[in-house]
Amino acid sequence: MADEQPVDQPHAELARRCAALIIERDPTVARLGIRLDEVAPGFARLSLTIGPDMLNSLGNCHGGTSFTLADVAFAVACSSTNQAGVGAHCAIDYLRPARLGDVLTATATVGHQGSSASLVDVEVTDQNGRRIVQLRGRSHNFGRPLLDDVAAGAAAANHAEGRV
Repeated sequence: MADEQPVDQPHAELARRCAALIIERDPTVARLGIRLDEVAPGFARLSLTIGPDMLNSLGNCHGGTSFTLADVAFAVACSSTNQAGVGAHCAIDYLRPARLGDVLTATATVGHQGSSASLVDVEVTDQNGRRIVQLRGRSHNFGRPLLDDVAAGAAAANHAEGRV
């Protein structure tokens, strides 16, 4: 977008590290072939290609597959500022079916991030830009960092500057 502000490098790198931790520790992500396409503070875009093992009895993408993609995008966006937490609630609307071979892309945007909860909107589209799923989620934030080394570095800097 033309009026988007550039993300400063330290925050962009932190978002990438947080996303990598979530992706690497979640075997379902690997099993489904979910790919991280983009991450920034408060934002994530992930995708997957619908395979034959992801279809329901009607030959459409199983709702659990599209939900999982949306859920992982939700988690990455929520955690992209080094905020540890878990999903607490969501509402999902299945707008149209996806089919074998479709490439689904989940775009998650954090609308509110507080110390105890975050609100995230996730839109899942197909390769033609058609909306497949719309999800709104709320996280329960733990009030601690996802990456401990970042917190330790900040604490050491505060101590060194006498801000303990």
